[in-house]
Amino acid sequence: MNRTARTNDSSHRSAAGSGRGRPQGSGRGGAPRSGRSGGGRDHRPAALHGEFAMPVTKTPPLPAAETFADLGLPAPLLAALVAEGVTVPFPIQGVTLPNSLAGRDVLGRGRTGSGKTLAFGLALLARTAGQHAEPRQPVALVLVPTRELAQQVTAALTPYARALRLRITTVVGGVPIGGQARALRTGAEVVVATPGRLRDLVERGDCALHQVAITVLDEADQMADMGFLPQVTHLLDQVRPEGQRMLFSATLDRNVDRLVRRYLNDPVVHSIHPSAGAVTTMEHHLLHVRGTDKQATVTEIAARDGRVLLFVDTKRAADRLAKNLLAVGVRASALHGGKTQSRRTRILEQFKTGHITVLVATNVAARGIHIDNLDLVVNVDPPGDHKDYLHRGGRTARAGESGTVVTLVLPEQRREMDRLAAAAGITARSTEVRPGSESLRRITGAKAPSGVPVTLTDPVAERPARTGAAPAGRRARPRSAGRRRAPRQTAQ
Repeated sequence: MNRTARTNDSSHRSAAGSGRGRPQGSGRGGAPRSGRSGGGRDHRPAALHGEFAMPVTKTPPLPAAETFADLGLPAPLLAALVAEGVTVPFPIQGVTLPNSLAGRDVLGRGRTGSGKTLAFGLALLARTAGQHAEPRQPVALVLVPTRELAQQVTAALTPYARALRLRITTVVGGVPIGGQARALRTGAEVVVATPGRLRDLVERGDCALHQVAITVLDEADQMADMGFLPQVTHLLDQVRPEGQRMLFSATLDRNVDRLVRRYLNDPVVHSIHPSAGAVTTMEHHLLHVRGTDKQATVTEIAARDGRVLLFVDTKRAADRLAKNLLAVGVRASALHGGKTQSRRTRILEQFKTGHITVLVATNVAARGIHIDNLDLVVNVDPPGDHKDYLHRGGRTARAGESGTVVTLVLPEQRREMDRLAAAAGITARSTEVRPGSESLRRITGAKAPSGVPVTLTDPVAERPARTGAAPAGRRARPRSAGRRRAPRQTAQ
């Protein structure tokens, strides 16, 4: 496999044919391309650290762009970038945009926070500019694994879609389907969706995908891990077979490899190892604690100055820890899949604004959400595998910011955690800590809590919805996707 090394640790592979002029017989549909058994498409990449190697392709990629002005973007889009404070492309944007704007398929591998949203979003919007979708017939589609990520992507792309007079709507579960159906009937050029809800709308006749010419799969490995592949392939089989595809994934395992081979034609490849890019901006610590000290250690970390994201294994554990922290004076709330979407959205907003300083989360919060200036992530319970570790840790040190990932390790967990760190490709410092120790303060900023119980004033964050009643915060349900405003340039 020929690889061209780059100074930013990325590498490109060339491909056979361009994304615009696909050879006849290379259609997209449910059947594999005939070229897979010949013409250089019959290779199977060797396993590498539990993943498949990146595919070998033949057509050279276009040169990377150093500025957005080099890309030939529509003038309204360039003006919107300036207005949003977006001045210089992140590496993944500068490398992939020249090719995606030319219609090439793109395969991007890299950790979250690398700037993927604008890497695919600007190309999708620029190539959709000037089109008008008929009712129920979008022309561009972004598939993501979670509701939070769908809302984040929509918010990030909305000012640029508005500049081009494109309509964008979000389609996710956990909220009434009627409003989403109405938005699609009105007409939306761009749909950002989770697979399950979009399939429901397609089966209801509220959405048809045969006009979709550009499709993006973001966080593809997470969609696979969450069991969405049947819905994803069902949807991809309905979009235009000659359309452009862009797939972004933190890891390239067997399931994602199947998607790449089945649906991407001659992709331009941009690859950063999941742990690369975090090495200089992210610190990793394994804090070895005794079982009897763990609760007090977690409490002191949570009482630090500034925000912290704590990961636990279960919904019950998240609720219990958040309640215990409130009782000792820490403004904490739990975030997990057992809460309604409106409550999850409100809790995230409170965490982002600082009304809540500690977010106790299950893995739902690791799947793509972005929080500015979050410098500490703590694995109270070690993650189940290296992919979970990377996605949890990816909530900090985003877009070149610095951050720290701490994992609390009990004596019986040491060996397994060492194996997991090796699989994740990270080098972690191991330290024995006790509550009140100087090393704990130095690494995490831990301090003793005030001990004065806290009562959060927002009912959405402090109690669940009553059975049979409308969920608390229903009136705060996220507005139509097209109205949300993106944050300034971070890792979009």
